Amino acid sequence: MTVNEMVASYDATAPLAEASTIPASWYIDAKIAELERQAVFSRTWQVIGREDQVEKPGQFVTATVAGEPLVAVRGQDGVLRAFYNVCRHHAAAVVTEACGQASILHCPYHGWNYGLDGALKGTPEFDGVKNFDRESNGLVPVKVETWEKFVFANLDPEAPSLSGFLAGLVKRVAPLGLCKLRYFTTKTYDIRCNWKVFVDNYLDGGYHVPHLHKGLNSVLDYKQYTIENEDRYCLQSSPMVRSEGDTETASTRKGSRAYYFWLYPNFMFNYYEGYLDTNQVIPLDVDHCRVIFDFYFGDVSDAARAYNEQSVAVANRVQDEDLDICEAVQKGLKSRAYRAGRLSVRREAGEHLFHRLLAADLNQGVSRG
Repeated sequence: MTVNEMVASYDATAPLAEASTIPASWYIDAKIAELERQAVFSRTWQVIGREDQVEKPGQFVTATVAGEPLVAVRGQDGVLRAFYNVCRHHAAAVVTEACGQASILHCPYHGWNYGLDGALKGTPEFDGVKNFDRESNGLVPVKVETWEKFVFANLDPEAPSLSGFLAGLVKRVAPLGLCKLRYFTTKTYDIRCNWKVFVDNYLDGGYHVPHLHKGLNSVLDYKQYTIENEDRYCLQSSPMVRSEGDTETASTRKGSRAYYFWLYPNFMFNYYEGYLDTNQVIPLDVDHCRVIFDFYFGDVSDAARAYNEQSVAVANRVQDEDLDICEAVQKGLKSRAYRAGRLSVRREAGEHLFHRLLAADLNQGVSRG
């Protein structure tokens, strides 16, 4: 089946009560994965770091988006800029550390130097080279903006602003006061499943929570779980309840309500009182993805360390439960017995939104050729 045929096989116009999931081929065919790289990840705003990593002049963070190496750096003028992390001489990575601080960007291969503004500053042993325009050989820029605690980049030079992409999410998140929370630690998980399997699992409206996450389920009022779709995001939320069913979960998941946000296509963040974790899902290949969790707390002092570590351990247990089922689903998607499934009207409106947004981008990608 051609990629055009695979994309056309999904009916994005069907209402939730009549809709099916995207077909299995979208999760297991490398042609779809390549189309996603071009039509989704190369054209959407992607989180590449935390704002606290690039607060001061010279601070930088590196990332990979749609297979492209990037670096974002704060200039001496206070402006945050991003570039392809590719030397204009022989294509080596100019910045080789994940994050840090520098006064100049120095390529380790042949010693070419670039300013924090991306301008080419030094080309050792380059005397005698003719018709070389130094000004046009700086690092190639990439769109970069920040929102709340996050740094976003977009490879598409014609992309709309980040605020336009976020749309109603900005107003919806503002009352939570994320700026009051401080970064604590990062956990990374490599999972043997397509990135969309992880997103689907997140967006099933708590459908799997009573079955897979007994500890988490003990502190949520599952019957009052709500799903709100708007623009390019979904908010799943639930009232919190007092429970002695799982003391570790109960002691680290506090507040009156839990908020679970998803931003198209691959960024999620989970908020409880005094707690935030973010999930960035990065496709590795059609059968593998990497999920990067960053954890934030209201108190990150030494006195709070034991509590925060216990809270991270609770999140790690939930993630391990999700990991196993996601890998099982990826295997099942390859079975001749499965082509697509139906969606729960009560629970899976978020998944339906995801599939329709993805289908729109893939159809545009196909039309662009």
